Amino acid sequence: MLGLDISSSSVKLVELGRNAAGQLVLERCAIEPLERGWITDGNIEKFDEVAEVVRRLVKKSGAKTKNVAMALPPSAVITKKIVLPGDLSDQELEFQVEAEANQYIPFPLDEVSLDFCVIGPSATSAGDIDVLIAASRREKVQDIQGLAEAAGLKPVIVDVESYASRLATGRLIENLPNKGAGIMVALFEVGALTTSMQVIRDDEVLYERDQAFGGARLTEMIVRQYGFSQEEAESKKRSGELPEDYEATVLHPFVESIAQEIGRALQFFFTSTPHSKVDYIMLAGGSAALPGLTEAVKQHTSFSCSLVNPFDGMEIGDGVRLKRMAREAPSYLTSCGLALRRFLT
Repeated sequence: MLGLDISSSSVKLVELGRNAAGQLVLERCAIEPLERGWITDGNIEKFDEVAEVVRRLVKKSGAKTKNVAMALPPSAVITKKIVLPGDLSDQELEFQVEAEANQYIPFPLDEVSLDFCVIGPSATSAGDIDVLIAASRREKVQDIQGLAEAAGLKPVIVDVESYASRLATGRLIENLPNKGAGIMVALFEVGALTTSMQVIRDDEVLYERDQAFGGARLTEMIVRQYGFSQEEAESKKRSGELPEDYEATVLHPFVESIAQEIGRALQFFFTSTPHSKVDYIMLAGGSAALPGLTEAVKQHTSFSCSLVNPFDGMEIGDGVRLKRMAREAPSYLTSCGLALRRFLT
């Protein structure tokens, strides 16, 4: 199964397998940019154009499998944890979930796609179970399913982006001391327009928040400084073909501003929760690999900070261009999490 992550700025594809020893293998990964405005706030504004990019990406990757896992942004999904009796049959459980969902979903149930999973025994109520409900407007789900189908793929899973990125991050947290037990990690995914923050401890999300800053601001600074068009600036930013004074006059101030935003986001977390520190900061997303960003975040926050490579510890398949993958790895966190769904029952 492929993991396909469609964001406001690009489409990312990951396919994972396992070798004879059971170790994960990165079979292929590929990325294609999207033009600004084709997807805004999770809404597909230019369906045919995005579908064509997905088709091109699948062809470029060489993937033969048709099954695909995709995801919606958290803003498009309502999730709610509820407690139900532990002795219900599957049919009773389904009926009960629908009855409960009516209270939490502000749309008629026939207009939503609804799913649920049993998390496990309730920590607060003996004999009961915790159940997670997830619901989204049906049209949102159909839109991204339609993109997959237009590219000749078969959508088998629609997840939530933040859940997929947590699944991929969970593998990396297990490599921390004591297999990550009790360790509080602040994950920042720095996208083009939005940076999402999740604070995770022992697989539990303590806090999450999206903020309106990202790599697109760097493109705008390049446009202002050098008079390039938006497309030229984006292309030169990716290729590194920029004037000599770029680092000093544009890149360093931008990196500092991102580090300050991350510091402010953490302060907001500390003032609105009982917590006063995190153990690790992890940076992911297309703009996370900017030179000097991890160091700047360390300086601004005084917490340990690292750049995420979701393929750490995997065998790398023959079809993967190693240098390019290493450069783009932080962009693939969500698509890697989606590809990992292949191995979950």
